[in-house]
Amino acid sequence: MQISDLPYPDPGVPDARSGPRFLLWLGRGQLGGQLKSLCWGMLHFTGVAALPYAVGLGVDAVVDHEPNRLLLVGALLLAIGVAISVGDAMLHRTAVTNWITAAARVQQLLARKTAELGSALTRRVAAGEVVAVSTGDVEKIGWFVEAVSRFLAALFSVVLVCVGLLFFAPELGAVVAIGVPLIALAPLPLLPRATRRADVQREKAGKATELASDTVAGLRVLRGIGGEELFLGRYREASQEVRKAAVRSARMWALISAIQVVLPGALMITVVWYGATLVSDGRIAVGELVAAFSAVATLLYPLRHFQEIAMAYSFSRPSAKRAARVLSLNRTDAAAERTARTEPVRAPAPGGDLYDPRTGLLAPAGRFTAVVCGDPDLAGRLAERLGGHPMDEAATSDADAEAGAKAPAGTTADTAGAPSVLLGGVALDELDLDTARTLVLVQDKDPVLLSGTLRELFDVPASGAVESAAALDAAQCADVLDALLQSAPDGVEDPMDARITERGRSLSGGQRQRLALARSLVTDPEVLVLDEPTSAVDSHTEARIADGVAALRAGRTTVVLASSPLLLDRADRVVLIDEGTVAAVGTHRDLLRSEPRYRAVVTRETDEEQRLGGLELTELEEALTEIEESA
Repeated sequence: MQISDLPYPDPGVPDARSGPRFLLWLGRGQLGGQLKSLCWGMLHFTGVAALPYAVGLGVDAVVDHEPNRLLLVGALLLAIGVAISVGDAMLHRTAVTNWITAAARVQQLLARKTAELGSALTRRVAAGEVVAVSTGDVEKIGWFVEAVSRFLAALFSVVLVCVGLLFFAPELGAVVAIGVPLIALAPLPLLPRATRRADVQREKAGKATELASDTVAGLRVLRGIGGEELFLGRYREASQEVRKAAVRSARMWALISAIQVVLPGALMITVVWYGATLVSDGRIAVGELVAAFSAVATLLYPLRHFQEIAMAYSFSRPSAKRAARVLSLNRTDAAAERTARTEPVRAPAPGGDLYDPRTGLLAPAGRFTAVVCGDPDLAGRLAERLGGHPMDEAATSDADAEAGAKAPAGTTADTAGAPSVLLGGVALDELDLDTARTLVLVQDKDPVLLSGTLRELFDVPASGAVESAAALDAAQCADVLDALLQSAPDGVEDPMDARITERGRSLSGGQRQRLALARSLVTDPEVLVLDEPTSAVDSHTEARIADGVAALRAGRTTVVLASSPLLLDRADRVVLIDEGTVAAVGTHRDLLRSEPRYRAVVTRETDEEQRLGGLELTELEEALTEIEESA
């Protein structure tokens, strides 16, 4: 894999059981690149290791007054220089390639997982942690992956130097062979403490990032309530904690670096002192001493890679652990089991009912169903569940048993434990993600508008049966088009070519909501689930939107979670969800007259108002009964 070939056609299925397993999986996925880097690294470090011996041969040739041998040594030095230069350049090239491709693979995996989980991701993992994983952590993971091959090449050169010295100058070689392992292993007792300090630093940095992202997201609200200074003070405290943790971590790594400098220096002094004694005794030649001294000096370079691999692993291990934790998340347990199966579950035939065994909610095919929940949070979770994502809360076994008893005929999924939403009798969370989202589209309360032109906004997977103009008209976006055209630069005549700023910040909340609704209508899914699609618009616009959506979605299954009477009155059937299960089903007007719990949610009545309203209804019914009897 070259950088020009990115992104990966398929980044693969990662081993996310733990951080080290994830790093091992990444390494196995880049064996070709690692092998190239290792080969070039061995060429480079072999040249570095051979340089002292060539220098020693040259010194001996000068001492022995042998010009021909000196010429051969010069040619050898030239070849070694070329090997060092070419090996270093290609090692850097392949190592950087390994770094970038590993980081790109992790980013693709995270992007795929984010798209799979949707908004459920930030409920399971803190937003700051997601940001930290997708930015800084991928770089640290890539650093370790590319450092492995350079470390192995450096290890090879260290072994080569030690073995070579044992043959070239046995007395000095024995000293070097004993001293080098001690130098390499000396920092190991300090690594656990350095790793713990680095973990604390990254944990505090993640919290600071999360605090910063939350502050930026709520900046408008903070300005309104005058809380900017309060949050700024909290961020100052968090950043100071990060600074202190970074200083403590840096001190430990500085100590390890000092050991890597002091101990090789001590070894070099020992070799020079002992070698000078051997030369004075006539036991070795001057060239052998020069070669041994040069070998020890050159060992400082490959030994730095021992420290680097320790740092890379210490920094990448918690990063890999965080990435693995995110990548191990699944939509549901059934989705994880589906991934392990070889045969995919077939999509249901068109025209099936949407049924939720947990709540007992049934949305008949081709009908406009409105759902009223007394708990707004439950409505949001139910909307995501209808799209194939599980609820966060666990249902009781009694509720599951009751829901199973209400299941329509023809359903095949087991309702015990955590039953899945069924479409045409097929569990949504057992379907492939793309298939499930093609069948059921969920628009949540706060849809996001990406920056770009309006034409690009509507460039989404769709059936082609609904035109953009029809969707915009149904969502009552005429004033939005005019506003976009007025703010567009000169020369833009078609509002579809007008640009939308990041997250649609130049538009009002109601305008963003209507554009998002129009985008959802364009896709024309088999089942469309809308969570409070008109909460930010006025009542007149809301009534027109309700008529437009009902007309445009005629014959298609539509589920709207709302409490607005204007929307509820346009629905074919209304379902009341109370305490997590279906409590009543009927039309808006029938439920308003006969169901106090429904009336309390829709009209926001107090307990006293409900009692008085019930008395008025009773008196009205008695009067109607008397009229019927007298007639």
